[in-house]
Amino acid sequence: MTDAGGRPSASPDPGATPETGPRLPTLRGSRVVLRPLTAADAPALLALLHDPGVAAWWMRASWDQINEEGAAVFAVLVDGEVAGSIQYHEETDPDFHSASVDIFMGDAWQDRGLGSEAMRVLIDHLVGDRGHHRITVDPAAANERAVRVYERLGFRRVGVMRAYERTGAGVWRDALLMELIVGV
Repeated sequence: MTDAGGRPSASPDPGATPETGPRLPTLRGSRVVLRPLTAADAPALLALLHDPGVAAWWMRASWDQINEEGAAVFAVLVDGEVAGSIQYHEETDPDFHSASVDIFMGDAWQDRGLGSEAMRVLIDHLVGDRGHHRITVDPAAANERAVRVYERLGFRRVGVMRAYERTGAGVWRDALLMELIVGV
């Protein structure tokens, strides 16, 4: 199967449900709703992944990669429309209890503070409901825009992870490990 641009894409299994671990709640901010991902979200999210501002940084081009195994994945809704996706992974060992997050917002929803609001809503959930004190994110080191957003949210630079991810062109690029520590 190919997408509208002729690129290969995976078709979601209509009966599939996301790998979510614990049952996920719907989370609400003032302008965004984070709803557990469903297979019906696939067409909108796969289209957003081809937006130039997303495709430059987000290496996902198939449903299986949006709906990552072991991740708690949400669709980000704005006025009822799928605007992006946000997810987290948890380390549940009590001696290392933490979460890592990732997000993408389609180009039409960028520069409006919606991604920042979605991150704040998820962080509040991870700290308040899931009991995490440490949250990490790992944007591409060259993605200065994302780094600035994360810093405004309180994340601090930990260090550069060299040759961390392979781009669509097959070139390895660095990522920046960032962390947010709450209540310690």
